[in-house]
Amino acid sequence: MLRQRILTAVPLALGVLALIWQAPAAWVQIVMAAAMLVGAGEWADLSGYRRPSLKLAYAGVVAALLGLAALVDLPAQAGWRVPGVLWWLAIGVWLIYQARRSAPAPLPGWLRGGAGLITLTLAWVSVAAIHGQPEVGPLWLTVLVVLVWGADIGGYFAGRRYGRHKLAPSISPGKTWEGVVGGLALAMALVISLRAITGGVYAGLPGYGWLIAVAVMVVLFSVVGDLSESVLKRQAGRKDSGRLLPGHGGLLDRIDALLAAAPVLAAALVSVP
Repeated sequence: MLRQRILTAVPLALGVLALIWQAPAAWVQIVMAAAMLVGAGEWADLSGYRRPSLKLAYAGVVAALLGLAALVDLPAQAGWRVPGVLWWLAIGVWLIYQARRSAPAPLPGWLRGGAGLITLTLAWVSVAAIHGQPEVGPLWLTVLVVLVWGADIGGYFAGRRYGRHKLAPSISPGKTWEGVVGGLALAMALVISLRAITGGVYAGLPGYGWLIAVAVMVVLFSVVGDLSESVLKRQAGRKDSGRLLPGHGGLLDRIDALLAAAPVLAAALVSVP
């Protein structure tokens, strides 16, 4: 399983980094939109809309929302950023409450589906806003990817080696507090190294204190994103969101953390000193 995960993850990672640094902003937005539409099909399935026609209709609604966001140039605006963070903060509070229960409270399909419309649209707008930062957009999007991937990789290995204390057993039995700490540690090490390497190339980057504070928030919210998808899968009776990526499951299984992390970083960039 680990070998298959690596064989899938390495080409995917290289492709994502090449897209971030080599492709025009419009292409980044198009590829991200395509990813959101694939994710929409998986989200519809997890919400109980399993007929192909319903999945297609759901993806069509997401496409319309993304088109509207692009039409009004929503990524360039600031008014959505705080509400975007509050959306995920509310989900985090709900998860804390649900983690105390023997099993998460059942959510009706319409509520799961509605949450997906907000989440997928917000993620696309956030990534477009981050990549659209003047001069340093690709670097900030790389920071986001490094934080999410670092937390995922560090959490996986730390959890397997040291995991003893369950994080939220009623939601995701395999996740542990040791995994969260390990993921946070690796993510911090990677982003600090990235800052040290690029500090002499990009003028005006924030100091280490600001970067570390924001990175911690981004990683913690990435855990919220991960757990929120776990709730969807448990309520749908699924182990994975799909079969698109061998060794990983569906696309949502790979981007669940990013869905929550991207709005946090996008909001934080407004406060860059």
